[in-house]
Amino acid sequence: MTFDLLRASSRRVFRPALFAAGIALAGCASGPRPVSAPAAATSAQNIETIAEYLNLGDTDTARKLIKASLKRDPNNATLALLRDSVTRDPVELLGPKSFDYVVQPGDTLAALADRYLGNRLMTYQLARYNGIAKPIQLAAGQTLRIPGTAPAPVRRATSAPTRSAPAAAPSRAQPARPQAANPAPSARIDPVAARQLRTQGLSALNKGGAAKAVQLLRRAAVLDPGNGAIKTDLARAERIAATVRARK
Repeated sequence: MTFDLLRASSRRVFRPALFAAGIALAGCASGPRPVSAPAAATSAQNIETIAEYLNLGDTDTARKLIKASLKRDPNNATLALLRDSVTRDPVELLGPKSFDYVVQPGDTLAALADRYLGNRLMTYQLARYNGIAKPIQLAAGQTLRIPGTAPAPVRRATSAPTRSAPAAAPSRAQPARPQAANPAPSARIDPVAARQLRTQGLSALNKGGAAKAVQLLRRAAVLDPGNGAIKTDLARAERIAATVRARK
C-alpha cells in the first residue's frame, strides 16, 4: 500500500516537470524571430521613385506609392510633403504672392523649385501652382509664377577711375625670347560644344524624350568631363529614362 502511494505521488510530481521541460525545448528549437527592416529605410527608397512619377505626371501611381509608404512610415515628413503636393491646394501651400519668371534654356522645374523654394521635392507643388500637369514638359520662353517675392537684381560693381601712370623712359629694345609652344588642346575637350549639347539634352528631357536626353548629355559629359552640372543632369535623365522603361 505504501509503495503504491509513493509511485502515484512521483507521477504527479514528474509529469508537470516533463511538460515544462518540453515547452522550454520547443522554445529553444524555434530560434529568435527575424527582425524586420525599419520602415524609414523603405520609405527613403521610395521617395525618389515617387518624385519621378510626379515629374512624369503619373499621379495615380504616385498616390498609391505614397499611401503604401505612409502606412509603413506614418511619421515621415518627406512623404507627407509629397502627399500634400498631390492633395492640397498649391496656393494654400505656397501662398498667393508671386512674381513672374521667364523660363531660360536649360531650366527645369526641379531646378527652379530647388532655387526658389529651397526643396526640389516641391517640384509638383510648383507645377500645380502654374497649372502644369507634367513638370517634365517645360519650354524655354514660358512664363511661370514663382511663389514669394522677386529677388533683388544683382548690381555690377563699378570700378573707380584710375590715374594714368607716368610714361616710362624709353629703353633699349631687347631681343624677343623664343617662347615654348603651348601644347595643343585635346580634341576631345570642347566646353562650348558641351554646353550646346547640354541645352539640347535638357530641352529633349523637358519634352519627354528621356532616352534622347541621355544620349546628348553623355556626349556633353565626354566633351567637358569636369562639368558637374552636366553630370547631375545626366544622372537625373538616366533615372527618368529608367522610370519610363519600367512603366512600359
